[in-house]
This record gives sequence, structure tokens and C-alpha cells, in this order.
Amino acid sequence: MQAKWGIQGMAVAPHSLASESALAVLREGGNALEAMISAAATIAVVYPHMNSIGGDSFWVVHAPGKAMGGIDACGASAGLATKKWYADQGITKAIPFRGPVAANTVAGTISGWGAAHALSKKGLGGKLPLSRLLEDAIHYAEAGVPVTFSQSSLTEKKRSELSPIPGFAETFLVNGKSPEVGSIFKQGRLAATLRQIAKRGTDDYYRGELAELLAKELTAIGSPLRLADLHRHQAKLIDPLELKHSLGNVYNMTPPTQGVVSLMILGILDQLNLKRFDVDSAEYVHHCVEATKQAFKVRDQHVTDPAYMAHHAQHFLSPDFLKNLASKVDGQKALPWGAGRGPADTIWMGVVDGEGRCVSFIQSIYHEFGAGIVLPKSGVNWQNRGCSFSLDPHNLNTLEPHRKPFHTLNPALALFKDGRSMVYGTMGGDGQPQTQCAVFTRTATYGLNPQDAISRPRWLLGRTWGQTSDSLKLESRFDSKVVSQLAAMGHDIEILGDFDETVGHAGCIIREPSGVLRGGWDPRSDGAVAAF
Repeated sequence: MQAKWGIQGMAVAPHSLASESALAVLREGGNALEAMISAAATIAVVYPHMNSIGGDSFWVVHAPGKAMGGIDACGASAGLATKKWYADQGITKAIPFRGPVAANTVAGTISGWGAAHALSKKGLGGKLPLSRLLEDAIHYAEAGVPVTFSQSSLTEKKRSELSPIPGFAETFLVNGKSPEVGSIFKQGRLAATLRQIAKRGTDDYYRGELAELLAKELTAIGSPLRLADLHRHQAKLIDPLELKHSLGNVYNMTPPTQGVVSLMILGILDQLNLKRFDVDSAEYVHHCVEATKQAFKVRDQHVTDPAYMAHHAQHFLSPDFLKNLASKVDGQKALPWGAGRGPADTIWMGVVDGEGRCVSFIQSIYHEFGAGIVLPKSGVNWQNRGCSFSLDPHNLNTLEPHRKPFHTLNPALALFKDGRSMVYGTMGGDGQPQTQCAVFTRTATYGLNPQDAISRPRWLLGRTWGQTSDSLKLESRFDSKVVSQLAAMGHDIEILGDFDETVGHAGCIIREPSGVLRGGWDPRSDGAVAAF
């Protein structure tokens, strides 16, 4: 498949309507940040099984001639979220994945929209009001959108598990059944909530009338979140992590995300001179997987809320540290593995405008449909990101009040020595850094176009949404000889479908020094590249 072309602006998203919302803003003279706010609002409505306004988001932003920037819109745990509070509920071993007690962290994504809007006006000359940027999302929530196969099939998979959860059935089911593909899905309560945000600003979600409503609804159904937790939340402007790669500089999000993991994998492979192997050969996949294992070991020992980390994440990207990790990779034999973080449910989107301003963005509610709860008046589906906390006091991610949970999320951006820039990313738990590795190495190291890089068969070590095994999963389009060679190296192989959603919904946009844009979207999703 050939990449899409553009020159004045481009957007990629896992649902075509979100790409079109971003493109419409770009055509009106909006910048990349404004376009991404519009896409973020739209995707929260049209892809409800993947994300919502009850989740978190992260941004990596670049404008030519300006310093690299980022937005951390991650919510912390509730003040009441203590081990004792859970013990009082009869929960002592692990925080449940679903239900009100799983909704224990503030939803930060709306604060990210607000921070991006302020940054757009202050630094990039943005002029479009928030009401315009949320216009499409409000319309789609009120008038409805066609149900995708992804939404319908995933709802059916999760129907028996989530039907008893407060608000799920009345929101996502039709007469107790999953919605049919192509049927119209409306979210009137969510439309009213988005309209209020558009009118009163994003801060209303945390310190206004909407915050009071959300707090009452959360308390009523049994969540530990309270109004004070919403009041104390603020999105943060941060400096992203930076990897000095032989081809340029690669950027990703700071902890509590696993952005450092994605960068470590690329750094290890750079040390190992990956290009000496043919792309998509057994040696190529093996080295990518083994580099992933080394990076995951560091993640599981060190990466958490940065306030609780002994080392700054940038420490793990030093040449000496990466060289040491690379020395541990056996080029012939697979390291035994079985340490997955678990499933995730996310969207990644990218926008590049005509001035070369780039945004790499990710928005999530963690598991499919998050905690499963939908608040009765606001219509907000709340995340379950806090179920990643441990009730073991000795665990790296042990639960504490006002602590940020570990995030698999990580949006990526690269600035190459030859003057090109690239935004890329994916959804998919443990698969996120691995698919980022596939997209980066296939484009940057081997020179493939973004569409080819994304469409080629992918691999995934460990767990992601819909999967609980820690095997090395390969799409069936890999050459049978490659599969046999990997098995002979000691990999525990599991074969997936031809274009399997398990390996994520990736996207990529490359901007040439001339201003020409090339983009790729994932055929495993309902996405599209939109450009002009």
C-alpha cells in the first residue's frame, strides 16, 4: 500500500471521522494543536470502546525553531484510595479491573485539551475557540455515528462481563444486545457534557459545576474519588525524554508512562546495528524482541510515578547504559519470558500542519470500556487506570493517595539529521513500544514509506488488549521460514490473524524538509489519513 500525500496539513487517526475533524480545523487555518483537540474530542465520541473523556492523555509537541514540549494530562489516585479503604471493602489481594472501586484515579484528558488550547494561543497564534474545536464531537454524540465492526465485536466480547456494571448496559447495549454494525449510536448525555465544556471551558470539569456533578455521581456509585481530588488536578507542561539516535533525536513521554521503554528499545537496536539484517527477517524480529525484553526488565524494576523513582528516566537513555543492555542480547537464543503488564485500550493520533508543527497524542481509558461504569447524568465512561496499582506495600507501584498510576501510553516524535520530522504511535499495552519499534525501524532504518511500515506483518511479545498470554505473537503473513527460525531460537510462538487488532492501531506521518507530507494509517483499524 502507498502512503498518502499532502503539503498543507495532515492528520492520522484510528477512526476516519477523527482525522476529518482535524483536517477541517487545519483547512480553517487552525494549527496542529487546535486540530488535535478537535480530533481528540471526536475520537472520544466515535470510538467509545477505545477511549473517552473519562480517561487520561499525553502529548508530545514540536514547532520548528522552538523547544520540544509535552503535556502530562494524567490523573492521580483519590485521596481515599488507600490499602485500608480497599480492605474495608473486603479487597486485600488486588484492585478489581471493573466497577466503581476500579475508578480510583482522576480523569486527566480534559485538562490536557485545556493546556493544549492555552499553549496554542500563547505560542502558536491559535485563534479558534474551544466551542469550534468540540463542534464535531458534540454533533456526533447528539446525532449519532455508525457503529464500527470494532465497537460491535468488542462490545459483544465484553457484554457478559460488563453488563452488571452501573451504566454500561443502558449506554452501550441495545435491548441487552451489542449494537449492530452500521446502526446509529447516540450519546445524548455526553453531548450535553461536551457542550458545557465548550461553553464554560475545560476547567469546569475539575473546579466548576460539572466537577460537582461528577463528584456526586462517582461518590453515589461507590468510587473513592471526591470533589477535592478533581480540584487538585492540573495538567503539566513537561520536557519529553530524548534519545540521541544515530539518525537523529527521538522523543517520548516521561514516566509514569513507558515512553522510556520505547526509546530504550530503539537505543539498544542502534547499538546492535540492526540494519545488518534484512527487514522482517527472523534475525530482525529476534533482535527487536530481545531488545524489548531488556527494556521491559528496566521498566518493571524502575518505571513508576516519577516522584517515587530513584533515577530520572533520562538516565536509562545514556549511551553507556544502552550499550550495557545491548551486550546482554543473545543474537541466537531467546531469553525466557513471562512478565506481561496486561491489556490496554487506547488511541494514538498524529497531526502535522503546513508550518511543520507536529503533535503526537495518545488518549486512553486503559481496559476496553475502562472501569465499565458510565455516570448517569454526565454520561462519562470512567477509566480503570488505577487497577494497575498494587495492594502489596513492597511493590514498585504500590497504591498511595494522590499517586500517579503506571501508564503503558507513550506518544513518539522524531527529528532526523536530514531535516525530516516524524510523529508515530499506536495503542496496545505491552505492544505499544514494540509497534513503535516496528514503525520507526522500518521507516527510519530501512527507508520504507509509512504505509508500508504499518501494513507489514507485526509481532507482539506479551499481553495487550484481549490477550493474557506472554507468548511471541506473530501475524500469519510472516513467511513460514521466519516463523520456524524464530521457534528454533526458543521463542514461544502464537500465530494471529492476517491483520489482527491485537497488535494495535498504528499511525505515522513524515514531513520532508520541502514540506511534503507522507502518512500511513493502520488497516487493522477504522482509521484514515486526511490531508490537503
